[in-house]
Amino acid sequence: MLNNNLIQWFLITIFILFVLYMIIRTLFYKSVAEKEERTSASMKLTLQEAEILIQKHQLQLQRALGNIDLLTQELNNLKNELKTLKQRNTQYRMETDKYKTRIKDLEQKIEALL
Repeated sequence: MLNNNLIQWFLITIFILFVLYMIIRTLFYKSVAEKEERTSASMKLTLQEAEILIQKHQLQLQRALGNIDLLTQELNNLKNELKTLKQRNTQYRMETDKYKTRIKDLEQKIEALL
């Protein structure tokens, strides 16, 4: 009977230890799972913030590229205007030189008449 009680006590003790081990193991894996879930949520939030920043910078880049296009167009317009002004300036110089020679010719005629 003592041997039977000892075996019974031994089995109950092993069963209790096994149950305690399983409870501790369950709690451990539960805490690991919760920690992993928090990490995953944090990662999702970080990814969302990164996506928002990427979209923001993408919009800024598009605006900058649009501004560059506008500035390039304005620069081309100014270059064309500069060419036109240079042509006018050359034309005015030629006319000025023509008038100066005409004035000199007229001055010479006036001196010849005097």
